[in-house]
Amino acid sequence: MKHDIIPTARKALQINLDTDFYGSFAEIGGGQEVARQFFVAGGASGTVAKTISAYDKRFSDARYNDNKPGRYVSEERLMKMLRKEYHEVEKLLSEKYTARTFFAFADTVEILNYSKTNYAHGWMGVKFQLHPGGRSNTVVLHVKLLENDGVMQQTTLGILGVNLLYACKNFYDDPSRFLISLMDNLSPDRFCISALRMSGPDLDYVDNRLLAIQLVQNGMAHAMMFDKKGNVQQPSDMLYKKNVLAFRGSFRPVTYVVKDILRQSIELFQKDESYEPDNTLSFCEITLNNLLTEGEEDSRDFLERIDMLNAIGQNVMISDFKEYFKLVDFFSQFKLKNLRIVMGVPTLEKVMDKRYYENLKGGILQALGLLFPKNTKLYIYPTLKKEENKKYLITSKDIFLSSDIRLLFGYLIENRLILDLGSELPEHLFVKSREVLKMIQERNPEWERYVPMDISKIIKAKGLFVKN
Repeated sequence: MKHDIIPTARKALQINLDTDFYGSFAEIGGGQEVARQFFVAGGASGTVAKTISAYDKRFSDARYNDNKPGRYVSEERLMKMLRKEYHEVEKLLSEKYTARTFFAFADTVEILNYSKTNYAHGWMGVKFQLHPGGRSNTVVLHVKLLENDGVMQQTTLGILGVNLLYACKNFYDDPSRFLISLMDNLSPDRFCISALRMSGPDLDYVDNRLLAIQLVQNGMAHAMMFDKKGNVQQPSDMLYKKNVLAFRGSFRPVTYVVKDILRQSIELFQKDESYEPDNTLSFCEITLNNLLTEGEEDSRDFLERIDMLNAIGQNVMISDFKEYFKLVDFFSQFKLKNLRIVMGVPTLEKVMDKRYYENLKGGILQALGLLFPKNTKLYIYPTLKKEENKKYLITSKDIFLSSDIRLLFGYLIENRLILDLGSELPEHLFVKSREVLKMIQERNPEWERYVPMDISKIIKAKGLFVKN
């Protein structure tokens, strides 16, 4: 897709002079960075009806939360800001400016403190009309600020805010271009987006799940999360101080073995003293590489897998993490109580192969240090090996290791950082998911032997995975 990058000042000037957009800016925590861009560009009277910064918490609570305490950097606070500001603009100005379209821009942000000890992030959004007198649409996003300097983070916020408002006005009918334009005059090392949602009469056609996957594909996010209903969720809101079980797979399709792995993992987790049933989340994680079909991005395939995993009550995560230690490092930033990573025996062999970590200065020692932070363990699902007429169940104790890794692996086993799962489906372990997928594609009815009935109904009803 060809996309011409317009300088930030020119975007702001175009909105000021060439559009009927008129509204308010409410910014908390990061300065009046977005509004400032429009003032500096010139002609701001054509766009800015009001700006406000309710920095003091009492003012913020009085204006947006009815004097009730609450989280200040949160989606809930952002939505209250947008509703309040938009209502005021429309109420006060709609009779005077009948040919204008109104908007309210808001952000609530925590930038890096002087000691650089806090989590720099924020919520940003726009509530806006596209037609005079029309109903409003809403776009909200969560941004994590990556720069190691508060002033630079403020600059990033200003540019991102202009990009967002410009996209709402000009690219509302092209979600892919909308997303790409958010990166204009910015680079991926300055910020990442961990949640983005669009709603409203002019945006009903947008599937927010597709937006999420495109964020990862475009390098604008490392991971996106979906709850059991398929709704996009912000990771810190879902994960903070939770027990988490994560199982990586392709899930093409969900088989009896997948359900057995999840069941066995939860049962083992339940034996842990720190297990809390109401505070535990399980995720099926799909890496970006597993979303590619014959070298092209297959969005339909992604949605099919989300639907199937939701059907068996699973939260879903899509990421661009290739190595498991990067997956663990992502989860660790949210102060989890406990983390359990589920994998099969063949994958464990790769994890323990030092050749995969030659790009790290500390090699496999560094990788394992990142893989096993506090309260993290691996759950290993067995596999079957067949030689002549004999079958062998292979567990973590049976994997092949180079001689210089055995003592290191022994330490992990001895300290119960690697634990074996059982299996109630040994006869199914010979059949891999890719073989079941091939049966479906070739319309071989044998595939139904390996897929749960509820999943089988979905596959047949929607004609999933079948070659055209």
